[in-house]
Amino acid sequence: TKIYIMYQFNENHYPQGMTQAMTKSFVSTVFLWMFAALGITAATAFLFGTNESLMSLLMEVTPQGGARVSTLGWIVTFAPFIIVLVMSARINKMSVQQTVLWYVVYSILMGMSLSFIFWAYTSASIFKTFIIAAGMFGVMAVVGYTTNTDLTKFGSFLFMALIGIIIATLVNFFMHSARLDYIISIVGVLIFTGLTAFDVQKIKQIGNAGINDGEIMSKITIHAALTLYLDFLNLFLYLLRFFGNSRD
Repeated sequence: TKIYIMYQFNENHYPQGMTQAMTKSFVSTVFLWMFAALGITAATAFLFGTNESLMSLLMEVTPQGGARVSTLGWIVTFAPFIIVLVMSARINKMSVQQTVLWYVVYSILMGMSLSFIFWAYTSASIFKTFIIAAGMFGVMAVVGYTTNTDLTKFGSFLFMALIGIIIATLVNFFMHSARLDYIISIVGVLIFTGLTAFDVQKIKQIGNAGINDGEIMSKITIHAALTLYLDFLNLFLYLLRFFGNSRD
């Protein structure tokens, strides 16, 4: 899942100029919130993924002796997507406290839904992939922050490409084509690598805008952190298709 949040402000929210130190502080705060969410998600995923009692809440045994996703498991899987839609639609109506609360709830639910990867892949390969994803994300974040090139056009292209792989993923859900799945994974890695640089540049530009409304700035910080969180998470999941070692 990927979101783009449209920020709506009055012109008087943009005073002329903002010091470089304030911009760095804003970007740093965004990354801190992103890391906090990743930490919550990782801890929740590990807790559920390595605990059979907790995992039994998300999976249930079939009469034939197999396993299937439980009702709660399906709720946990789709709830984060709904939360993102609600947060993006109500950014100007939610309070800061509500925004933070939904952000934390989202992080927990994502951790629960991601706990399935501990049943599909070995812990060592998950950790290895996480390190690779962190390295790629870090490099592209630096590129996005330091480059003087306007990445707006690239962002539009990447967004269209993202829509394309979402459609392709839905089609392949019925086709079950291994080749198409491989292509989607490659394209997914490229898209979210590029989006990382694009989103970091966009966040830097927001910091440079000089928004002087504390409440609005706080909500922007959470939403910007959520955007980067999704960039990293999607990059990690696509890389896991290549570097994850199956438990079978």
